[in-house]
Amino acid sequence: MAKAPNRSMVIRIIVVWAVMTLTMFGLIGGRLIYLMVVKSDFYQQKAADQQLYDTVIAAERGKILDRNGALLATSAQVWTVYITPNSFKKVTDSAKLQAIKSEIATNLSTILGLEYQTVLDYTNKKTSYVKVKSNVEKPEADKIREYMANSTYKVGEYMGLDESSKRYYPNDNLASVVLGFVGTDNQGLGGLEAQYDNALTGIPGRVVSAKDASGKNMATNYEVKVEAKPGNTLVTALDSYVQSVCEKYLDQAIIDNKVIERGAVVCMNVNTGEVMALAVKGDFDPNQPFVLSDEEQSIVDGLTGDEKTAKLNELRNRQWRNKVVSDTYEPGSVFKVVTAAMALEEGVTSLGNHYRCSGYIVVAGRRINCHKKTGHGAETLTQAVQNSCNPVFITFGQQLGLKTFNKYYDAFGLRQKTGIDLPGESSPIYYNPDKMSISDLASSSFGQTFQVTPIQMITAVSAAVNGGYLVQPHVVNEIVDADGNTVKTIGTNVRRQVISTKTSETIRSLMEAVVDGGGGKNAYVSGYRIGGKTGTSQKLTDINQTGEKGIYIASFCGVAPMDDPEIALLVMLDEPTGDAYYGGTIAAPVGGQIMAEILPYLGYEPQYSEEELSKMAVRVPSVSGQTVDVAKKAIVDKGLKYEIIGEGNTVIKQLPTASDSLYKDGVVMLYTEETADVKKSEVPSFVGLSINAVNELAANKGVNVKYSGVQSSGTSVVAYKQDIEAGTNVDCGTIVTVYFRTTETAE
Repeated sequence: MAKAPNRSMVIRIIVVWAVMTLTMFGLIGGRLIYLMVVKSDFYQQKAADQQLYDTVIAAERGKILDRNGALLATSAQVWTVYITPNSFKKVTDSAKLQAIKSEIATNLSTILGLEYQTVLDYTNKKTSYVKVKSNVEKPEADKIREYMANSTYKVGEYMGLDESSKRYYPNDNLASVVLGFVGTDNQGLGGLEAQYDNALTGIPGRVVSAKDASGKNMATNYEVKVEAKPGNTLVTALDSYVQSVCEKYLDQAIIDNKVIERGAVVCMNVNTGEVMALAVKGDFDPNQPFVLSDEEQSIVDGLTGDEKTAKLNELRNRQWRNKVVSDTYEPGSVFKVVTAAMALEEGVTSLGNHYRCSGYIVVAGRRINCHKKTGHGAETLTQAVQNSCNPVFITFGQQLGLKTFNKYYDAFGLRQKTGIDLPGESSPIYYNPDKMSISDLASSSFGQTFQVTPIQMITAVSAAVNGGYLVQPHVVNEIVDADGNTVKTIGTNVRRQVISTKTSETIRSLMEAVVDGGGGKNAYVSGYRIGGKTGTSQKLTDINQTGEKGIYIASFCGVAPMDDPEIALLVMLDEPTGDAYYGGTIAAPVGGQIMAEILPYLGYEPQYSEEELSKMAVRVPSVSGQTVDVAKKAIVDKGLKYEIIGEGNTVIKQLPTASDSLYKDGVVMLYTEETADVKKSEVPSFVGLSINAVNELAANKGVNVKYSGVQSSGTSVVAYKQDIEAGTNVDCGTIVTVYFRTTETAE
């Protein structure tokens, strides 16, 4: 018989049990206190992370507008297609599960243009959310909604669409290097998009909702939504029409002159610094910024490996690069405007001074030739500027001296960036004034051996003509919030007065003389007072590096109207390889063509001289439906000629029509019978002919001519282009636009 435990042992057992129990509960309680009190915030966040889904609502990026409110950049509604793989856990039938996944993969890959296996792999991920594709446009989004609505498997429980936005540029390439573009997450990657990214971006919103492990809404139906705040709108100084005109003529000039390193045009208000147009060609479509031109893509396609990757990156960066602010160049003779302003301000020269050019000048033992090696002979200051005479401008530099020349060079803003509100502005390249030699001063006086950006050059010329004030250029005029409230106004920033009003007036008269009878006469526009200066600079750095000769930049800087300047225009063609390369020959005509279109548009009324009026085209009278006798009189009264086709008594058709204009002695074809054959003619080649020769040939061939460019009858003025190709069969009376320019240069 077992011995019963004694009392003391029972007590010990009870005590041990009690201690163990208390210890266990103490540990558990302590742990609970630690978890519930000390680590409360941590585990609450963990629980929230598992139960709460936080969805970001993208903020609509602000618009970019031109000065008249025209849309340059906006954000269009798009969608993100997603799958919630964890939601498949509730499907217990494996055959049904695979069927659902296969159907989703089939439909989404077909609609979105994706690989079937890629989408199928998304359905098998161990996560609550997988992005299938972003920036899905409305047509595809509608197809996906239709599929979701008609699926027998109720696939809306496993997938969906989130609304988002995509940057859209409605005008394709227009002002692309100014606007820039955005990346996949809508961040600015160039131009204004990058410069004003913070202002444009806005503040994202959020939707926080409670969901179970499968990604479905929980019974609590908890959701908190914070609306996104749209970004601000940029109202720029750009004018869409002026921009399009600049791009049109620049693009054609690059083609006509076989320009290798692209070209640029910038149009600016000389008094306010507002950039009304900034064009660079070749550029890109900001809607597809990574796509190259067909020609450049073919270059890339011919390469492989690292060489292909390097070339692809090089060409993309090249097309994105803003040549006006990021590339420096030697301005050549355009800079003589600045040198003349220095000399006039310091009293080194005046309109009454006379000079003699023998074809060269010697400075510090170095002979520097004039472009006219036989010399210009005796010339006034006005003639020296018209002739762009290097020895005279070198003389100005020597008379000014290093210290004074550098003082004005700095005052015109040519040793610093302009501060324009665009990214990537380059610093100029200039001598250390303390180490600059007299020979360096000679070269600098006529615009060689230093480099500036085009935006610096036009800013300096603007200061020379606007009364002497250096004004900071800017592209954006105003920042406006989503409610239309002005957040910021960017007004005129006058940095300093560089020269006197009197000197500025003299510079204006000198620049006008250059277009009226000097090297810039290819920029002449009937009815308008335009001033300018041409330039043909050697790319000395490239010449020294490659050993090649004949690498040039052709440029022209024009200003109008010269009685009260407001518009400055700089045209630059980098490495032309066509029949001509002088700025006066190939850049000045571009300036004239642009001015001829934008000045009337901007409200400047033409004021024609008697001579100009005598040369103007007249509107063709409307004579269809009139008797032949009445029609003949109406045409003759306009100073035009006629030719009658048919035996009828009434005009049933005319060519040119009443919407066209003809010059004196132009011919109007009058058809008087429905059955009369339309008289045809072959367009001749007018290139290389004088105006008189063109008129005679056109009359013989039965076509009419519209003149563009210089319209002087001098022997140096010849046709260099026509808008209808020679050899084309046309109706008699058709108008052919023929472009004229002088072959005389002053560079």
